Amino acid sequence: MDMPPKSPNEIKRVPAGHGIGWLLQSLQLMRLQVSRLLFIAVLMQVILGLTQIPLLGLLVILAVPALSAGILEAFHVIAQGGRPAVALLFRPLLSGAHSSRLFAMGALMFLIGVLVMSLLLSGSERLFDPELMARIEQGDMDALAELDQESVGRMAIAFLAGIAISGTLSYFTVPLIWFQNRKLVPALVDGLKALLLNWKPFLTLAAVLAGVLMLVGVLAGSLFTASASAGGMSVLVMALVMLLLLAFQLLLFGTQYCSFRDIFELTPPGAPPTEPDEGQLVA
Repeated sequence: MDMPPKSPNEIKRVPAGHGIGWLLQSLQLMRLQVSRLLFIAVLMQVILGLTQIPLLGLLVILAVPALSAGILEAFHVIAQGGRPAVALLFRPLLSGAHSSRLFAMGALMFLIGVLVMSLLLSGSERLFDPELMARIEQGDMDALAELDQESVGRMAIAFLAGIAISGTLSYFTVPLIWFQNRKLVPALVDGLKALLLNWKPFLTLAAVLAGVLMLVGVLAGSLFTASASAGGMSVLVMALVMLLLLAFQLLLFGTQYCSFRDIFELTPPGAPPTEPDEGQLVA
């Protein structure tokens, strides 16, 4: 007797070992289209670099969830046996109801980030000096040196806390909006519920990713050291470091996609891969 199909709203609880499985699946998907994924990731970083421009920068910040959905869509196309078009990065931005919900998620993440940083940095007047902060955002190392160690530490903790909270809230919310056409609040609730129900595999995944990040840090440090001993930072070394960091970023997106596909059963088990229509990808 055939089992009735599961509800699309049902959340699976998976064993701890799935955390490692998501990482391995992500690496496999990256291997299939590594050059195309890296190109898409570079393009996204170029867009994120526009955050320094007034007004346009705010729009870019609000568009981060939509751009993230575009990268997740690229992984989905690869998982279905296709070759992702570069235009997929912008597809969620032009997708009617999806784009409005994703922009609303971006606004929520921005407000939470500002609130968290304000709370953690309260009492440090120097960190609220707009001129000093503008110089730090522009990469002025002399401006950073003007801060005491306590202020630098508080600023780093506030930044990491804002990223962690925003990332947790958006982790499943973004793919639920994009792949399952959920509204923002139900997607946010179910996304957080899925993370709590599956804390064991995510704890396993976090531990493994921490090890991978340490390895990436060691490799990047070795490249910097080798370049410095050779008499300066070369363009080649900078390119290698950037590719290394982009590969780790893609690994994170890949594990996000694979965990979502597993927990929310994005693709029915045993379904044959389909070749996506190129016209639909560009649309």
